[in-house]
Amino acid sequence: MEQNERKLNRLTNFDYSRNGLYFITICTKERKKCLSEILDVGDGVLDVPIVRLTDYGKIVNDQINEINSVYAKLKIMKYVIMPDHLHMIIYLFDENNVIVGTSRTPSPTNAVIPSLISVFKRFVNKKTGCNIWQRSYHDHIIRNEKEFLEICDYIDNNPVNRVNDIYNQNHWR
Repeated sequence: MEQNERKLNRLTNFDYSRNGLYFITICTKERKKCLSEILDVGDGVLDVPIVRLTDYGKIVNDQINEINSVYAKLKIMKYVIMPDHLHMIIYLFDENNVIVGTSRTPSPTNAVIPSLISVFKRFVNKKTGCNIWQRSYHDHIIRNEKEFLEICDYIDNNPVNRVNDIYNQNHWR
């Protein structure tokens, strides 16, 4: 049987240890809805859905808080834990503007962001007792303030959009 060549998710020759902002999306295995549930709280203009974390979602949330308290050179600035995926903005910085990674010539496999995501997934899996994550993750390097604000807005509105999608699917049947 012929196997398809796997597409690389990381940018070739990009230093993932560079100071900057990274938009990360990690999906659950088989997109299983095991992290949270989105509760619709009404149909008024100011009614905002509530994200209720499952036990697995609480472990993910605790791990994000742990990362923010342990690492001095990075911060998870914004995140949302959806039923089957997680969005987060990671701010990687070093006030001396030197490489923060483990190697002077970082590659996508040993740079800070891929290493952080690997450790994050491994710790969550250990605490849940099973592998809940899909292989790999999606990243986007945030290049400017406009992109940053758009992605923040996207993260903030992700639960609202989820409720709207469900409503539209049910409404038009």
